[in-house]
Amino acid sequence: MTYWLQITAGRGPAECAWTVTRVLREIIDDAEKRGVKTEVLKTMPGPFAGTLSSALISVNGGRSRDLMANWLGTVQWIATSPFRPSYKRRNWFVGIEAIAVPEVPAWHEREISFETMRASGPGGQNVNKVESAVRVTHLPSGISATAREERSQSANRKLALARLAEQLDARGKANERAAQQQGWSQHNSLERGNPVKVFEGPQFKLRKENRDA
Repeated sequence: MTYWLQITAGRGPAECAWTVTRVLREIIDDAEKRGVKTEVLKTMPGPFAGTLSSALISVNGGRSRDLMANWLGTVQWIATSPFRPSYKRRNWFVGIEAIAVPEVPAWHEREISFETMRASGPGGQNVNKVESAVRVTHLPSGISATAREERSQSANRKLALARLAEQLDARGKANERAAQQQGWSQHNSLERGNPVKVFEGPQFKLRKENRDA
């Protein structure tokens, strides 16, 4: 099963964006050790070269759930700012959240219900005496589409299926936009406390972790 993980600096400064880059690298390394496949789906550049405001990655196979359990939450980096050496703040935080993978509107013939109807023209006049109009319904979702323009039932069947596929595709895109919106909301909900992992220094060495899988 595939999962999405988002690493975000929230509204934090460049130091947090630098931390996102290092955390992304650590997660990919951890995934390799666990036999989990990863793919970087999208990144948002940070204010300086080598920094990322956020990164979205997919994880699949192996011990994916163990990987997520080991990283979900807040990660803290303790170090002097590489961009503002005289700045007194030394604690920087990033958040890691799981995002539901949007449903892909894939369907099979066995999930489709076909209904034939008699096509009618203006004023109720029958276009033909056979049931050439077709309504198709995607049973899992309840979405349906109808075609009655063609004289042939076979042609209307193909047209109705094409319209159904278009509706399912639109639903899939809407789900994807919803997932992206969920990702954006994570930028504003970063919890700066109770970190699951704490790294320290310019070498980004692991200092402490509050849970491990």
